[in-house]
Amino acid sequence: MTWRRPVPLIGDGTAATERAADPTGWALPEADRAGLYRAVEARRDVRRYRPDPVPDEVLTRVLTAAHQAPSVGHSQPWRFVVVRDAGTRDTAAVLTDRERLRQAAQLDPDAAARLLDLQLAGVREAPLGVVVCCDRRAPAAGVLGRATFPDADLWSCATAIQNLWLAARAEGLGVGWVTLFRPEELAALLGLPDGVVTLGWLCLGWPDERPPAPGLERAAWSRRQPLSDVVLHDRWPAEDVAPPPSRLRAPEPAAVVAARDGADRLLTPPGSLGVLDGAVARAVALGRGDLTGGVLLLAAADHPVTVHGVSAYPPSATRDVVIAAVAGVAMGATAARAAGLGVVVVDAGVTGPAVPGAVATRPADARGDLVTGPAMTAADTAALLASGRALGAEHGRAGLVALGEVGVGNTTVAAALAGALLHVEPAELAGLGSGADAAMVERKRAVVAAALARAGTDLDPVTALAELGGPELAVLAGVVLGAAEAGAVVVLDGFATAVAALVAVLLEPAAQSALVAGQRSRERGCDAVLQALGCEPLLDLRLRAGEGVGAVLAGGLLLQGLRMRRETARVDR
Repeated sequence: MTWRRPVPLIGDGTAATERAADPTGWALPEADRAGLYRAVEARRDVRRYRPDPVPDEVLTRVLTAAHQAPSVGHSQPWRFVVVRDAGTRDTAAVLTDRERLRQAAQLDPDAAARLLDLQLAGVREAPLGVVVCCDRRAPAAGVLGRATFPDADLWSCATAIQNLWLAARAEGLGVGWVTLFRPEELAALLGLPDGVVTLGWLCLGWPDERPPAPGLERAAWSRRQPLSDVVLHDRWPAEDVAPPPSRLRAPEPAAVVAARDGADRLLTPPGSLGVLDGAVARAVALGRGDLTGGVLLLAAADHPVTVHGVSAYPPSATRDVVIAAVAGVAMGATAARAAGLGVVVVDAGVTGPAVPGAVATRPADARGDLVTGPAMTAADTAALLASGRALGAEHGRAGLVALGEVGVGNTTVAAALAGALLHVEPAELAGLGSGADAAMVERKRAVVAAALARAGTDLDPVTALAELGGPELAVLAGVVLGAAEAGAVVVLDGFATAVAALVAVLLEPAAQSALVAGQRSRERGCDAVLQALGCEPLLDLRLRAGEGVGAVLAGGLLLQGLRMRRETARVDR
């Protein structure tokens, strides 16, 4: 007699004889398999996005796919932080721009230029950010499978990213995996507790590109290796396998995308103006595509730190240059006139009576020399920031604000302030300055070190400005905030103006979207500050003029680029 095999009501209802008769019987239908392989082959790292929103039901489907990923010990350690907040995205964009420049600085010049030509992130453009986190707080020994491979929880999260990516591709969404972050900075931005780590930022949105092949492959950065090069049999071969090649070496999304769309329609190759194209696109995204002029805002102050012998010029030179600027005959003023820019001179603390013809925003209280006392009082610092913000809002209506400064000794002040904000050693920040010699550089470094030892480096931006900054830097930081709020393009000059802008960006990260780095100064610390700002300079002319000359020259170049954007022929699609 033959008995019927009991079939469980829950779980696998197949029998061994069925599985033996048809080992391939668990396969999906052919059309489903073809679709899966199509999604795998067509998955791309997308960097350009449309600003259109992603419907909640589509996002839920994609995240559900991610949540269905395999995880060691069924631990499900992934957590998905969906970022819509514009302020958080602004800060994240600053971090990625900063890290991009840091990585480029490790490369040889040719590779660095090629890296900087690549668009590596769409943090500002994509309507959504998804930060995949791994909750590692459970002891490895308490999770099945992690006692032997403690990092298996991270691998599990990586499979969740792959599931998300393939589901997004099937839905027609683009995903870009951005790892241009210092992990601790991204964790701090999201308020992650100890023991929770990130695997980077996923840009998610409708793609504004449909790449036929991986971007880095199309850019000749790398190529996909043949399958035969990466498949080994039974064990690692006696003849060693070559290691992977090393490559070490905030407007609204709609506005950012529209600016790029306009560039795509020009009768010229995309990115034909190199770094200038990025600056032009930034101006267009700010709504300033019709710019034909602007102002040079020149802020000036003296500094008690000069008593320590840190400058080759007497303090009286500050006043002489300011008077000449008001008269229109200082170099910055003549450069501005040649570029078609107006000039606004701000007396932020020049020794002696207020300079006639200059806007006076002078501190009320005595100032210190950094070494023995703070540069400014807290009250004066707040007042100078507020005055600068009002000036930025007023003159930002012109559309372009080039920043300049005059102040004997202010490269030492800027180095001290940058040291506190960036936690960088004095030797990396204090350079020759104008007319200095080696002995003077050593004095500058000693002064910066003493100032940092007195004030400390664990300071918020405003406190650091009061302890280690100067009146013109406080005014310029305020100008950046006010001009950015007015939707203006802010063109930086050299080291001191970049440090002032850094204060502004640390206070309000969205201000970074208004910045254009005019030039790479010869000051030693300039690169470190520009990297922190995530800004690539337009010019590298080894200028020492100060007074906003570099900002004016770069501003003139930007205006020319905008005119070219307006007047160049368009294509029909």
